[in-house]
Amino acid sequence: MTTTRALTGLAIAAALVTIAAPVAAQAATGAQDSASAASSASAPKLWGPYYAPAKKAKASGKISVTGLDTSAIPAVGTAYISGKVTDYTKSTATCGWAVFRITYRKPDGNLPFTHKSYLACGTTKPTSFSFSYKNVYEVELKVCSEGKASKPSLNCLYAGTWKVLYVSH
Repeated sequence: MTTTRALTGLAIAAALVTIAAPVAAQAATGAQDSASAASSASAPKLWGPYYAPAKKAKASGKISVTGLDTSAIPAVGTAYISGKVTDYTKSTATCGWAVFRITYRKPDGNLPFTHKSYLACGTTKPTSFSFSYKNVYEVELKVCSEGKASKPSLNCLYAGTWKVLYVSH
């Protein structure tokens, strides 16, 4: 009976060592991984070119995220986005749109989104843009070609697929 208890105790101790060693190793490298992830997240990343259907417009540029706050989940930072949008229709009535959907974290932890859009109309000369946004969790882009307006149409916003430029880890 005592031999059985001793062997059971040794088996449990061996199991705990087997479980604890990888967890400790992962915890030690986890701090290094998160530090390197934060530093690499601020490196500028090129995106595009992305085109509207039938290649009637094009957008491309770069994005970088700095000040990554990993104290809460999801991690957020300040996104800096710049680029150019080009309209290839040559009509002053039609414009090329670069529409960004920015998902950000509110103080209460919710993740709403907002749109930011830029347009180029009637010329093949690109229109430059640059902006930043704080507490960003995800940045997506859609390129559309449609009539000149104060904001993109619902068709541009909700039809088709968004291209993910950045998502927090």
